[in-house]
Amino acid sequence: MSNQVILVDDQGLKKVMNHYASSKIVRNAPGVVFAAKLTDTSITAYKSGKVLFQGGGAEREAARWGKAEGSATPTKVKVKGDTLPDRLAELSVVGSDETGTGDFFGPVTVAACFVRADQVELVRELGVRDSKQLTDDLMRKIAPDLQEALIYNVLTLKNDKYNEVQARGWSQGKIKALLHNQALRHVLRKMDGEKPDYILIDQFAERGIYYNHIKAQSEIVRENVLFSTKAEGLHMSVAAASIIARVAFLEEMDRLSGIAGVELPKGAGSKVDEVAARILLKNGEETLKSLTKWHFANAGKAKAIALKKKK
Repeated sequence: MSNQVILVDDQGLKKVMNHYASSKIVRNAPGVVFAAKLTDTSITAYKSGKVLFQGGGAEREAARWGKAEGSATPTKVKVKGDTLPDRLAELSVVGSDETGTGDFFGPVTVAACFVRADQVELVRELGVRDSKQLTDDLMRKIAPDLQEALIYNVLTLKNDKYNEVQARGWSQGKIKALLHNQALRHVLRKMDGEKPDYILIDQFAERGIYYNHIKAQSEIVRENVLFSTKAEGLHMSVAAASIIARVAFLEEMDRLSGIAGVELPKGAGSKVDEVAARILLKNGEETLKSLTKWHFANAGKAKAIALKKKK
């Protein structure tokens, strides 16, 4: 499918809407102000002034109104993983990503999200890009619109369960693989028989290792699965999943902060050690353990700090 995007001013947008008025259709999606359907082309206009043309006649129709920005393909980034198909960014893809694995406090969250080819520009209009370029506050604002517009699933592995399975010998790689597989299964079920062109997993392990982690599962997602690093820059589905997963992580951190009586810091640096030591002194080891990934080195550092403060 060919995608062309043009940018018009208010007057230009009125001309586009008038021209395609006889082919107008209803498209209830955030940011959409007009949509039309020709025999070979779909036209979607957004509040921002962008007009997206999709289909066999996209180049022809876009040329009526000015120079196209081209297909909304992300800047190429150096990635590792599978060889990816051409124009992947324009296809219908289920993407998955996770967050929280490097944070001492808080859970691990994984999300999977389906973005159809005709939703790619919509997702972009909602403000989605690589979550590493977005603030937590902005992601909190974007996530509800994504959840409204897209088929998704998000899983939150809370600290008590995380510590339980980790103590049984599960590595973070295994934990993440199981959560990704489960989230992908849930999204595929919600799609009610519709099939994506591909499934794209933000790679944290090579294909063979990933599937070895989940080999005992009764249902394993394998068909058309691609693995790539920096996948949030390759397709909007992974970028959207990354935001949804991050907001789920933040919401659980809010809950845990309420329990701790202090705002829990993210990451695993020295500030984390100091806050953990204070919680340890005030509430005891079991409480601290219930808020954290207990096998992290931060646990030992917090104990050492607490011991010094007791003296």
